[in-house]
Amino acid sequence: MSQRFGPGAVRLAGLAARALGWRPEDFWGATPAELVSILVPDVQLGQPMARDDLNRMMERDNDRSGRYPDA
Repeated sequence: MSQRFGPGAVRLAGLAARALGWRPEDFWGATPAELVSILVPDVQLGQPMARDDLNRMMERDNDRSGRYPDA
C-alpha cells in the first residue's frame, strides 16, 4: 500500500459520510465504481462524453477571472 492511499481514502470516506450519509462500513464495503456512480450519476463508465455535454461543461466552468490568460 502506498503512503498516499490512506489520506485520500480518509478524505473520500469523509465526503461519503457528509454527502451521502454513509457510515464507515458503507464506504469501505463499496467498490470504487459504486462510489463513482453515486457521486457522478450522469457519467456512464466506459462511454465517451458527448460533444454537447462537453460544450455545456466548458461553458459552465469557463474561468473568466483572467488568472489563466492562455486558456
